[in-house]
Amino acid sequence: MRILIIEDSATLRDSLQKGLMREGFAVDAAGDGESGLSLARNNPYDVLVLDWMLPKLDGLGVLQGLAAKSERPHVLVLTARDRVEDRVLGLNEGADDYLVKPFAFDELLARLHALVRRRYGERKNIIHLGNLELDVVARRATCSGSLVDLTAREFALLEYLALRKGQTVSREEIEDHIYGVNKLPSSNAVDSAVCALRSKLGSAGRDLIKTKRGMGYVLDEPAA
Repeated sequence: MRILIIEDSATLRDSLQKGLMREGFAVDAAGDGESGLSLARNNPYDVLVLDWMLPKLDGLGVLQGLAAKSERPHVLVLTARDRVEDRVLGLNEGADDYLVKPFAFDELLARLHALVRRRYGERKNIIHLGNLELDVVARRATCSGSLVDLTAREFALLEYLALRKGQTVSREEIEDHIYGVNKLPSSNAVDSAVCALRSKLGSAGRDLIKTKRGMGYVLDEPAA
């Protein structure tokens, strides 16, 4: 899943970016509200991690600037302000969740997973499709009870297809959601990643991941 961090503290911004990338997210980052809003308007992020006090444009301005965007990302506000009035203002202006600084990284991670699930209408951390079980928090996939050894990128691809289960997902959508702005893939990267994923899932992979010629891929329950 693809995350945008807008945070003016370089130390916190870099720490969050590295930590979330280790967890398998594709992560972009900005240090001020104007550049962050530009990234958010021009890229399909799943979640925006937004500091409230920012140079050039504050968090409220970013939220207001995103109001007209279709498919707006879910927004998690980070702030040192813990007054009820501040939280109410953020939520009323379109934020989806609120986390007061200082915070534990594990809590941030849990909230991000919850927002991603909410975005795709998935209630649980574990997704079942046929013999495939995908734990999106533990970053673990099992097939017919056996652990599948996946790279972080392969897991991200499988997670995105699973969250979009039953829908045809284009190569462009996959690129947008599992790569950051500074990690543009080669022209055949998605096809190669799908091929590798099918291979690791064995016969179940061929049954689960179907190619829609000229359209993309669909992950769905295998036919009875």
